[in-house]
Amino acid sequence: EVQLVESGGGLVQPGGSLRLSCAASGFTSSRHAMSWVRQAPGKGLEWVSTINNVDGSTSYADSVKGRFTMSRDNAKNTLYLQMNSLKPEDTAVYYCALAGSSIRGQGTQVTVSS
Repeated sequence: EVQLVESGGGLVQPGGSLRLSCAASGFTSSRHAMSWVRQAPGKGLEWVSTINNVDGSTSYADSVKGRFTMSRDNAKNTLYLQMNSLKPEDTAVYYCALAGSSIRGQGTQVTVSS
């Protein structure tokens, strides 16, 4: 069974940092492009970042470029999202997803507030 489990969310002050993790099981995540997406309260899903399965290159939404970094540990079948310089508008539920599919985890809440 394909499963994605996110963790690492929480409450952080503006300017702070968090690192999200996504543990994959039931498939080898390194063989697939993987993404992070988020959903802010009352809004639709927003793409955040994708990591390529061919060369490990990453791409980011303009809203997070320069502040967020996506990476993967193939040995642990785990993906990460390092989030720095967090802003209140980053508040959302963050999901790890199999790129190009509807498969995603249950999400982890990130709240940026003073």
